[in-house]
Amino acid sequence: QVQLVESGGGLVQAGGSLRLSCAASGRTFSSYRMGWFRQAPGKEREFVAAISRSGVTTIYSDSVKGRFSISRDNAKNTVHLQMNSLKSEDTAVYYCVADVNTRYGLSEREDVYDYWGQGTQVTVSS
Repeated sequence: QVQLVESGGGLVQAGGSLRLSCAASGRTFSSYRMGWFRQAPGKEREFVAAISRSGVTTIYSDSVKGRFSISRDNAKNTVHLQMNSLKSEDTAVYYCVADVNTRYGLSEREDVYDYWGQGTQVTVSS
């Protein structure tokens, strides 16, 4: 069982920055692929970013590419999402996810991820 706890959400003005963090339980964190999804009010949940086990490879959705950056610290069992140049359309609940079984490569698919955090609210005011 893996527990994921997000932090760092809040209210920020458009153009500002926030850094989300996700603390993961488990002694084999370095073997998990990690990622972030988000869900805006009235919209379907969507992929944001994912990172490989070593942290060398990352993928992003087109909507955040160039503005968001995902990173991880395997020594501290944490993954981060640095969000810059925030827009009102980035307002959503952000979820940290873990791919523990790693049957597939780094993925944007929801069904690949075995564990989900409770989510943290990000609100961007225009």
